[in-house]
Amino acid sequence: MKRVLFVCTGNTCRSPLAEVLFRDLTRERDDYEVGSAGVGAFSGQPASRHSQELARQRGLDLSGHLSRAVTVDLVDAATHIFAMSRSHLADLLDDYPDAEDKMYLVSEFAAEDELRGRDLTDPFGGSLEDYRETLARLERLLPSVFNYIEQTWKPSAGDAR
Repeated sequence: MKRVLFVCTGNTCRSPLAEVLFRDLTRERDDYEVGSAGVGAFSGQPASRHSQELARQRGLDLSGHLSRAVTVDLVDAATHIFAMSRSHLADLLDDYPDAEDKMYLVSEFAAEDELRGRDLTDPFGGSLEDYRETLARLERLLPSVFNYIEQTWKPSAGDAR
């Protein structure tokens, strides 16, 4: 089972959008579990209004999303962790150095040079257009994330896949 975790700050904007988009990208696959969390999240907060609206416009549902903080259990369970920015990646590496081999920047494998290695800007507090730009970038980045996982996946001894 591939367990993918997307991480941002508060788990109300970027990582929930990444989660719902990636879940849709892998909807016909039963070997993926997708989640999200935040390095500075207060648990139990809904996804931002703009994130919910943009997901709804694509036929996706974030209405039941509740934020959660990154925990050792989430990190241990994940096979792949994708941070929205270098600062999130640094926080994760500081707190969970033993999991470094499964942590990446969400743009690390981008096919487009202009996106590769760049932080995904936080739209928090911004306009619907700011969120739309974040969503558009995620839609360009996530196929490369999927391709990376598919091309490099090596099941563990206890994994039937």
